[in-house]
Amino acid sequence: MIENYNRAVGQYGEKLAADYLLRHHCKIIDKNFRTRFGEIDLIAKFGDEILFCEVKTRTSDKCGLPEFAVDYHKARKLLKVAQFYLQAKQLNNFWRLDTISIEINKEQKSAKISWFKGIGFDFS
Repeated sequence: MIENYNRAVGQYGEKLAADYLLRHHCKIIDKNFRTRFGEIDLIAKFGDEILFCEVKTRTSDKCGLPEFAVDYHKARKLLKVAQFYLQAKQLNNFWRLDTISIEINKEQKSAKISWFKGIGFDFS
């Protein structure tokens, strides 16, 4: 039951994130791209740039802010998926890893969306 609720919240968050990106002049080119390394929620284009977006949605702050859920280990998996995607699609565009954080306020029936551009970790 909780798993279904979490999945529904996540899917709703991904829809909000996709709509947000569209309003900010991005084009969604793929959703929920899965590999053996993991999954990327949204892949978008902004001009010639490819954006690999991890969407994190929370309905409370019990587990902390959503953007902090993308740690070094998660970012490393996202990097592998992004590299796989670029190679599979034979793309050599400039690209980056982004996080879209969504905080849903159920009482006010609203959502706060924050876009963190360019997840930066030292992977060397």
